[in-house]
Amino acid sequence: MQTPRPKTPRLAERVAQSSASGRWLWDGLEEAQLGAALTETRLDAPLETLLGRSVLLRTHGQLAAALALLELDGVARRIVLCPPDLDEGDLPAVMTDADIDAVVGTAPCGSAPTATQVSLGPPRHGAGRPNEALNTEWVMFTSGTTGRPKMVAHTLEGLTGAISVPTSGPWPIWGTFYDIRRYGGLQMLLRALIAGGSMILSRQGESASAFLGRLGERGVTHLAATPSHWRQALMSPALDAVAPIYLRLSGEIADQAVLDALKARFPGTPIGHAYASTEAGVGFEVTDGLEGFPVALTEREDGPVRLRVVDGSLQLCSSRAATRYVRKDGGGPAGPDGFVDTGDMVERRGARYHFVGRRDGVINVGGLKVHPEEVEAVINRQPGVRMSRVLARKSPITGAVVSADILAEPGADRRALEAAVLEACRRDLSAHKAPAVVRFVEDLAVTNGGKLERR
Repeated sequence: MQTPRPKTPRLAERVAQSSASGRWLWDGLEEAQLGAALTETRLDAPLETLLGRSVLLRTHGQLAAALALLELDGVARRIVLCPPDLDEGDLPAVMTDADIDAVVGTAPCGSAPTATQVSLGPPRHGAGRPNEALNTEWVMFTSGTTGRPKMVAHTLEGLTGAISVPTSGPWPIWGTFYDIRRYGGLQMLLRALIAGGSMILSRQGESASAFLGRLGERGVTHLAATPSHWRQALMSPALDAVAPIYLRLSGEIADQAVLDALKARFPGTPIGHAYASTEAGVGFEVTDGLEGFPVALTEREDGPVRLRVVDGSLQLCSSRAATRYVRKDGGGPAGPDGFVDTGDMVERRGARYHFVGRRDGVINVGGLKVHPEEVEAVINRQPGVRMSRVLARKSPITGAVVSADILAEPGADRRALEAAVLEACRRDLSAHKAPAVVRFVEDLAVTNGGKLERR
C-alpha cells in the first residue's frame, strides 16, 4: 500500500512543534500531559494494526477521543468521530457508508465481525509512529440530521486553516462546553493543541455549575460555548468562579441580548462570536460586540473565505470547507462554483447583516414565514427574560401560529412580563410573527451539541 507524504505535518508533529512540555488535557477524572502523550499509546494493539484503515472512533469520554486522535492521524486513512448521542441503531449504516474496517474504543453491538476491534486502556510506552504518513480523512456528523446520519469529510489542513500560532505570550487554558467529537468542539481542541495551550474538557451529563467550578479550579483563560450554553452559565452562581480573558460564542445565532449580558458580566473582556458550520468550515469572527456581521465581509474578494448572500441565504467559499459527503454516491457540500449554501438566512439592515434563522426551521403562518430565532431575539431583549424558545402550534385557521416558551428571571412578575413581551413583539415584528401563545417554563432543554432543543 502506498503511503503518500502529507501536505501538512501530522497532528502529533504539529503539537510537538508548538512545544508540548507542561501542557495538559483534563476532564476532572484524569489529566494527560501532552509531552507524555506523544510517546505513549492507549491502544491494546500495535498502532501498525490500524495503518491504512477506516476507523470508527467511539469512546465514553472526550479525553480518550482526543488522545486517540493524536495517535491515529496520519496512520488511519479515515477517522470517523462518533458523537456520544449517536443512536446505536444508526451505527450499521454509518459503518457501511464510511467503509469502517476497524473500531477503536467501544465496539457497537453487532458490529461487523471482519472489523478490527481495538480497545483503549491505561497509557503505556508506545512503539513509535510509522515513518511514512497518510493524509487522514477526518469525518464528522452534521448537526440536526434526521433519518440516516449525514457525515462530511475534512482534511487536517482545512480544519486548522483558521488557527494562527501566537508568537509570544503565556499559553492559554482553554475551556469549552462543546464536545470535541463535533465540529465546534474539535476546533477548540485543535486550537489548544496546535496554537499552544492546555484544555479543560467537559464530561457527558456534567451540569453547567459543576463544569464552571472545574474551569475556575484550573484558571481557565479562554472560554467558548454556544449562546444557549452561555445563557445557562449566566444563570449559575458558579460563574463567579471563572475570570476568563477571552470569551467566544458560536454554533447558534448570537443575539444582542446574550452579547450585552456577557459584556455586563465580564466588563473589558474581549468577546467574539464566530460563524462556522460542519459543512462550510470556519467563516469569520465578529469582535465589535454587535449581533450579525458587517456587509463589508461579503464584498471582499481576497482572503481565505469569500461570502455572499443569495436569496437571503449565506454562502461561503473556502478551503476550510468539507471536501465531500461520506456516502456511496459521493458528492460534496459545495456547488460547481465552490460556494457552500449554509441554509442560514440573513437580512440586511443598513450596513449589517443579521441572522434570522434556518431556512428549514421556518414556521408557516397562513402562508407567511416566521423564523423562530428572529422572534426569540426580540423576546430575549426584554428585562426579566433569561431564555426563550419559539415554536409552531397547530391552528385550524392558519395551519400554525407562533408560540413562545419563556424562562423568566426568579421573582419576575410573569403577567407584567408577558404583556411587555407581547408589546415588544407587536412593535418590532410583523403582526404574524408576534406570539399568539406565551407559556412560562421552568427549564429549556439544550441538545448535546449545545443548541436549544427545538423538537
